[in-house]
Order: sequence, then C-alpha cells, then structure tokens
Amino acid sequence: MSSRPFIADQHSPATGSTGIDGIVSALRIARQSWRARQDAGRDVERFPSRSGVEDVVALIAAALYPRRLGHFRGSAAEEDRFVAAKLLAGLTALEREIGAELAYWQKDADATFPPEQAALIARLFGATLPRIRDLVDSDVEAAFLADPAAQSVDEILLCYPGAVASLHHRIAHELNALGAPIVARIMSELANERTGIDIHPGATIGRHFFVDHGTGVVIGETAIIGERVRVYQHVTLGARSALGTAPRSPHDRFARHPIVEDDVIIYAGATILGRVTIGARSVIGGNVWLLADVEPDSVLVQPEARALPRADARALRQELETTA
Repeated sequence: MSSRPFIADQHSPATGSTGIDGIVSALRIARQSWRARQDAGRDVERFPSRSGVEDVVALIAAALYPRRLGHFRGSAAEEDRFVAAKLLAGLTALEREIGAELAYWQKDADATFPPEQAALIARLFGATLPRIRDLVDSDVEAAFLADPAAQSVDEILLCYPGAVASLHHRIAHELNALGAPIVARIMSELANERTGIDIHPGATIGRHFFVDHGTGVVIGETAIIGERVRVYQHVTLGARSALGTAPRSPHDRFARHPIVEDDVIIYAGATILGRVTIGARSVIGGNVWLLADVEPDSVLVQPEARALPRADARALRQELETTA
C-alpha cells in the first residue's frame, strides 16, 4: 500500500483547522501565550542541550576513568595525554552549555554576567575532578564490599546502576554548587533515564554511598546523607508536601528532606518524608513509612507476614478465584 504525503495546499484539507496550517497556527498561539506568561525578557534562543550535556558527561567520565570508561589502551605517558585531550574537550563543551544557561538566567540576575563567567565555572569545576574521582571510587568500593554477587570493582563501575548514578550525581552536585543548576539537573535526569535512580543535584552525600539495585530510588534536593550509607530499591527520601500546596517558611523550603547519619541501611520500599533525622547505625526495614526522627542504633520494621490458618487460607483462595 502507498500513502499520500500530508502536504498543505489550497486543495488539501491540511489547510483546515485540523490540517497542517491550522495546527501550525494553533501552535503559534500556544507559544505566544506561554512566552507572554513565562519568557518575557528571557533569552530562550540559548539553552543547555541535553545531547550536549550527555557528551560532557561522557568526556568527563573518560578523563576520570580512561581505561574503564574511556576505552584507552596505551602507556602511562600516553594515558596522561589522552586524559588531557578528554578534559580539554569536556571542559570546552561544558563551558558552552554553561554559557547557554547563564544567558537563560540573565533576566533574573541583578547584574550582567561577566563574559568569562562560564569559563570560570568550568575551570573551578575542573579543579574538583580529583575529589569527584575519590568519591566515586569510594562508592564503588562500598558496593563491592556490600554485594557478594560482584566479581570485581570493574564490574561495578561498568555495570551497576548505583555506580552510574553516583558518577552523574558527583559531577552534577559540584556544578549545582558552582551556579549551573540546569546543566546539573540535566545530568541527574540522564542518570535517572538510564538507572531509574533520581537524585537531585543539590543532595549532599558522603563517601562510600551504595545504592543496591536502585530502581525507583528518589533523593530530594535538601537531603543530607552521611558516610557508609546503603539504600535499596524504591526508597524515597522526600518532602512532606509539594511546594505551593501548603504555607512554607524559609526553613521548610530549604530544609525539607531527611538527614541520614553514618552507617544507616534503608531497605526496599521505605518512604522517609520531611526534615527528620535517621540516627547513625540504624536499620530501616522494607516498606516502612516514616515521618519522625529515629534514634541512633534503632531498628524499625513492619510486622512480618503471617501464615493464615488453613480454613481462612481456603476461603481467601476461593474469594480471589471468584470473578467479580
């Protein structure tokens, strides 16, 4: 079967309200309405590119781990040249994306950003890379120590979603702190797409952080996580209500997610909301719903499942098998 191209002309229904011309006109009106409400005075011609930010992450990852993530093969001297090339390309691309973000924010700034602002942020970020490498290394080591299924640290770095999320977050967190929140947020969403782990760039996370399995993990912007913390899938460290649905003080706005102290384990499905503190060395069991502080060395669990008596079990089976 052949199909006729949908081309607008004077004899085609495409010129009607449901044709191409009508759709284009309606979209123009929608754009104009949105820009009048949201974009007045803002430069939206320049904006960070998702594909550009993805390239930045790949280049920075190759500089951090040239053999594992950069696929470099060669001598130590050649390795340094490889790292330098990846860094130059990555930081240059990052400067371009930050420049686009600064152009976007210019309307909201009290003064004009200096021309070298994007380059300064990129350069300051570059200085954090040794610390980022150290933090990611500590997270990989934590995963290897905690997961007997792992055959090597390289397997974790290359394959584990928690390591992917850690790498993205450690990079994004520094950029968020340096004044590039949109570029940082794009990085966190790239990790979320790959792993199902959603960590806001603003979250503060200590060394030796391990997200096991990870799908469905959510960590909010103002969360503070100590060292040697282990989190399983579908854990939420969230706020109690979305901004705008309830009155908010400055403290509520800027301190609305949990504090998790050192050596805490949070098992699958736990939901911890608000500015509560989970004391050091505590264990939070699966599917626990928590809105209050927890003392150090605590263990919180839901009641265990129980076996029904045979008669009750038969009755329940019959009810489940009955068509409603």
